[in-house]
Amino acid sequence: GLVIDGQTLNIIFQGGLEEKLLALAQHCRSVLCCRTTPLHKSMVVKLVRRQLKVMTLSIGDGANDVSMIQAADVGIGISGQDGMQAVMASDFAISRFKHLKKLLLVHGHWCYTRLAKMVIYFFYKNVCYVNLLFWYQFFCGFSGSSMVDYWQMIFFNLFFTSLPPLLFGILDKDVSAETLLRLPELYKNGQ
Repeated sequence: GLVIDGQTLNIIFQGGLEEKLLALAQHCRSVLCCRTTPLHKSMVVKLVRRQLKVMTLSIGDGANDVSMIQAADVGIGISGQDGMQAVMASDFAISRFKHLKKLLLVHGHWCYTRLAKMVIYFFYKNVCYVNLLFWYQFFCGFSGSSMVDYWQMIFFNLFFTSLPPLLFGILDKDVSAETLLRLPELYKNGQ
C-alpha cells in the first residue's frame, strides 16, 4: 500500500512528478491520500483519468469531496453528518458505505443488462417502422406521401411502444441479487 499526505501531493504536483506517482501507485494494491485539500483530491482523480485512460469512481461524504466527485466519471455521495453537499453533487447517493457493494454489483449489473436490451429493443422498433415506410414508398411510386398521419406517428412512439420498455426496465432482473453478491465476477458479463 501507498500512503500520501497533502504536503507530499503538493510537492508532486508542483514538481511535475505525476508520472512517477502513477508508476509507483500501479505497483500497489491500494493508495491512500490523507490530509489533502479538495483541490488535491480532484487533481488525483483527473490525473488517473487522463494518464491511465480508465473509468474513475469517487466516493465522498462531505463538502470537501464535491470537487473529487464531480471530477470522476461516476460520483457516489454518502449522506451523513457532514451535510448533503456530496449527495447533491453525486450521480448516486447511499446512506452507508456498506451499501456500496450492492450498488455496484447488483444494481450495476441489472443496469448494464437492462440498457443493453433496451438499445436492442429500440433498434428493432425503429427498423420495423422504417421498413414499413420504405416498402410503402414502392407502393406509392416514391411520391413522398406519408403512410401515417402525424398524430398516429406521435401515438405510436408515445403510447404503443413506450409501455414495453418501461415494464421491461422495471421488472427485468436476469439474476437474483443474492447470486450477484455471491458471484461478483458476473458483473463483467454485462460489460
